[in-house]
Formats: sequence, C-alpha cells, structure tokens
Amino acid sequence: MRKIVIWGSGGHAREVNWLCEELGVQVLGFLDERPEMKGQLVNGVTVLGTLADIAAMRHEVEIVCAGVGDPALKKRFANDAIRSGFRIPDPLVHPHVRLSKRNIVGQGSMICEGAILTDNIQIGCHVIINRSANISHDTVIDDYVTIAPGVNLAGNVSIGEGAYIGIGSSVREKCRIGCWSMIGGGAFVKDDIPDFTMAAGVPAVIKKRLDNV
Repeated sequence: MRKIVIWGSGGHAREVNWLCEELGVQVLGFLDERPEMKGQLVNGVTVLGTLADIAAMRHEVEIVCAGVGDPALKKRFANDAIRSGFRIPDPLVHPHVRLSKRNIVGQGSMICEGAILTDNIQIGCHVIINRSANISHDTVIDDYVTIAPGVNLAGNVSIGEGAYIGIGSSVREKCRIGCWSMIGGGAFVKDDIPDFTMAAGVPAVIKKRLDNV
C-alpha cells in the first residue's frame, strides 16, 4: 500500500486526506512549518512537523506537496522534498473523475471529485484540479498550477507555471494565462493574460502586476 505524507494541515490538506481515503491510500501524517502544530491531530491524523522530523522515513513514504493551494508554496515544498531525498507520488485521481486515457498527468498532481478532462490534455507536476472543474481538449497546464472549484477551460488553453485560476472562472479557447498569474473568482478571460499579473472581471482585465516568484 502507498504511504503518503501531506504538506500542509489546513483545509486543502484535509481535502487531500479525504481524497486519499477515497482511494484507499494510507496517510501517515501532515507536515506543517509552524512549531505549535507539531503533534496536533487534524481529522485524527498527526502533524509530524517538517521534513527534518521525518528524515528517517524518506525511503518509506511519498510526499504530496499539493496539500496547499498557493502555487509558490507548492514549488518550495516540492523542491525541498526532492532535495531531501523524498519521493513524489504518482497522481491522485478521484474515482469520480472523467479522464481520457490520452491525457497526461504529472507526478504529485491531484484531480478532485467531479472534474471532467476531455482529450489530449497535458497536466504538469504538483497541479491541483479542484472539484467540478471542466477542462477541454488540447489544453496544457504547467507545473504548480492551482485550478479552483468550478473552473471552465475551453479547448487549446495554455496555463503557465504557477498560475492560480480562481473559483468559478472561465477561460475562452486558445487563450494563454501567463506564468505566476492569478485569475479572480468568477472572471471570464477572453484574451491572453501576461506573466505575473492579476486579472479579474467580466470580461477579465488586468488589475495589477504581481511580484516575481
């Protein structure tokens, strides 16, 4: 049986734990950088501390770094885990996901209940596809992206590394969302969005520049 440790102990980490329960995957604990969380129980699962606290387990467990929605945190956690000699698990895909066999999903990614991913979709590593997202043909989603619940991506959309697509937003076909950009909840994106920007509204317009990661 696969043995998993989840980075994070907040709301999304609890959802990852639930996904693991649905898949019959054993979760040995959560990781949390806050010293006061070490030893606490979250939904009956122990917060083990940080990577240093589980160094002896590096050959026994796999680290899910997508236990947080923040793309920058996911990237840092993934880099730290790999540098420390831990393995990254194969994707966690809920049994109630519709997923073409021609799609590619990278290591450490997770796809939650009710998502539909049609044909020839490429998903990178440490990507979160949240509940009831709809992703159409030939879309490419790079590493560390977070897709919030209820997002709709039309065909041939490109989502750059580390982008965050807010809850209930929609992206028109053939649009590109730039690296480390953010789309506000409920937005409709009809044009390309540059790297390191936040866009929101219907139609979406650029609101501000974001700091480089």
